[in-house]
Parts: sequence; structure tokens; C-alpha cells
Amino acid sequence: MRDIDNRKPNSTVLLREVERAEIISLVDNSVDYLSTIDKDEVKQVREWAKGHRQLPMAEHGFSMLVRVFDHGKLHSMLFDTGNSPKGIVNNAKRMGLNLREIECIVLSHGHYDHFGGMLSTLKLVNKDNLPIIVHEDMFSIRGVANPDGTIRKYPKFPTENSIKPAKYVKTKHPYIIAENAILVTGEIPRKTCFEKGYPQHRVFIDGEWQPDPWILDDRAIVINVKQKGLVILSGCAHAGIINTILYARQVTRVNDVYAVIGGFHLAGKEYEQRINQTVKELKKINPKLIVPSHCTGWRGIYTVAKAMPYAFVCNSVGNLYKL
Repeated sequence: MRDIDNRKPNSTVLLREVERAEIISLVDNSVDYLSTIDKDEVKQVREWAKGHRQLPMAEHGFSMLVRVFDHGKLHSMLFDTGNSPKGIVNNAKRMGLNLREIECIVLSHGHYDHFGGMLSTLKLVNKDNLPIIVHEDMFSIRGVANPDGTIRKYPKFPTENSIKPAKYVKTKHPYIIAENAILVTGEIPRKTCFEKGYPQHRVFIDGEWQPDPWILDDRAIVINVKQKGLVILSGCAHAGIINTILYARQVTRVNDVYAVIGGFHLAGKEYEQRINQTVKELKKINPKLIVPSHCTGWRGIYTVAKAMPYAFVCNSVGNLYKL
């Protein structure tokens, strides 16, 4: 694995092309076992997980199993681990997946709905020194301000002792894994005028709750698929999904964006004001596959679907994306 300093304005990453990638939705906010999907490269769970009688379940959280294939080699990783202690493990079992195949875990940011299933996953995988790629801010004490001024404290991030025999790998900067086939973006520069963070977010520092709107530990992962372009996976896009895409292009020096999948965080009073501008910019980027899920919210998902029907897929737990 290689750490690259993204504070240098012209820094780039040599993200090699892969022959193909598979992405399986392990945890998300919704399931749909019945609706058809009008894209050959997307299969719902009943199409590919045949022979398994139990269907996966939804929860407010996010996790994707990511596989890349190239020159006869397979690399496998987890992007986030959902919310509940065992939701990801139970869903993987129901779909006939063996999480012991993973080589590492990447956490998009330090909120509980993205790390809640990590300890049960680590217990199942049980690999010495399994890398968990994190940002140091994930260990902060965090919460959100309620309308009455009180603070709702978030669950604590797992300590280094609690994850053993796995290990944390801390980085703020672009990070290459899977033999240069998958990029962890590192901190994402905030450049757009409308993606303004999470105003109610708080962090406990020096004995008091302080504003922390930017959530600088928010990262995405990026894959470059031959003859297609970039596949960008976002956990929540607290950095802004447009900022995320712009930075993925900048770091990789690849302009074509084939797919954007994951949480766009367009739900909530402040975020919903950004929907139209976000969709306007997404149309300019013109991905061939767009899958807004998790924290995007129904208003954001509906607007994307209406504006980009040729590219839109409604995610469901169990969806398989073969790119």
C-alpha cells in the first residue's frame, strides 16, 4: 500500500485499469426483491444468489463488497460495515457470501451507520493484521445539535484494542490498495459553492461541543475499469458528491466517469436545498450508471431518476453491479 501527499496541488495517482469489477450491496436503507432492472450489468439478489432461501434485510446504514479482477487475479475489500452489530454478517450469510475473502476494510468516515458492523465482521474474518483504512478524525467524540440546542451524542468509534488482531492504517491522503487497482481518495477538497457541509455536526474538544461542519474524514473509493472509466463509490458524500467526483478526476487524471454509486447525502432540510444544483452538475458529468442510495433521501433519488432515467438504478440490498 502506498500513501501519497494530496497537499501538493498537482499530485496524481497511477490508478491502473482493471478488466472488470463487481460491487455487491450488503447494507443499505431499502430492499426491493420484485422490481425489474433495465440494465444487463445490474442484477437483483434473486437473480444471482440462487439457492438461498433467506433474503437480506435493510437498515439505515451502508456497506459494499467490492471485487476487482485483472490478469487472472481477484482482490476483494469491504467499503463500510453498516449500522447494526450483525446486519452485514447476517446479510452476507443470507446471500451465500464468504466475507473471509476480503483483504482489507475501508471506512468512508467515522459515523456509526458506517462502522456499526465492523467488530462482528472482524470476528468472522479473523485475519491477523487485516488493514482497516481510516482517518484520525474518525476517533473523535461526535454528535449532532438538536433544534433545542441539546447534543445527540454518536456511538464511539472502535478502539485499536477492540479490533485486534486487525490493525488501523491511518491516512489523510490518497491511498492505493489492491496492487494499485483501488484508490481511497483521502480528504476531499471542498470547491463547489453549494456543498457546504453538515451545519449541525459537532465534535467534543477541550471539554465542550464545537461546530464541525466539514467532516474532513469523508472519503470515497475509485476504480478505473477498462474501456469504461471511473467507478466512484461514496459512503455519505459529506464532502459533496460533486466535490468527490471532481477530486477523483483530479487525482487519477481520468476524465470519464462511468458510474457513481452510494450515499449522496441530499436528505434533510439543509441538504435538500442542494438537490437541483447537484443534479444539474451530475448531468454535466453524465455517468452511464448512477445509483443514489442510503442518505440521498427520496427527494434526491426521485430528482436524479427523473433527470437521468437512462443511467439511474434504484439500489436494493443484494444488488450486484458487474462492470
